[in-house]
Amino acid sequence: MTLILNIQIQLVHTNSQNPDFQYLVKFLDADLASKNGDEHSFYAQFNKIDSIKHVIVAYLDSKPVGCGAIKAYSEMAMEVKRMFVLPEQRKRGVASEILNALEKWALEIGYHSCVLETGHKQPEAIALYKKSGYEIIPNYGQYAGVENSVCFEKKLAAAMD
Repeated sequence: MTLILNIQIQLVHTNSQNPDFQYLVKFLDADLASKNGDEHSFYAQFNKIDSIKHVIVAYLDSKPVGCGAIKAYSEMAMEVKRMFVLPEQRKRGVASEILNALEKWALEIGYHSCVLETGHKQPEAIALYKKSGYEIIPNYGQYAGVENSVCFEKKLAAAMD
């Protein structure tokens, strides 16, 4: 017997003041703390959410199940931040939907690429970004020289033509 999952994901454009985003980020931070151990406080300083203007929250059956955000990194690039899907909702395409929507939003507001940082201790995230067309780049900014960090970039203009 084949089980076909037909899920309806609703994506909402919002900002970091959204209570559902803040709710999901608490789970994200706990997940990252367990994976990064002693290194968590280093990364946490770069993941403040007080004033992010471009946030997407994903809902299934009116319940928040995932999120992601973008913020300006340079004149041409947005940085993908705070990507997370509740563990029980993973492997259903939610993260890919969020990431695609963030990329589209970045293009709509005039950016041509997205950069991001994740960690070697997050193989699922690395797989998602590679599958989504991101390429590994030298670690940028505060992540330069950080052994656990893996940085990626995706050129959006070519990808969305």
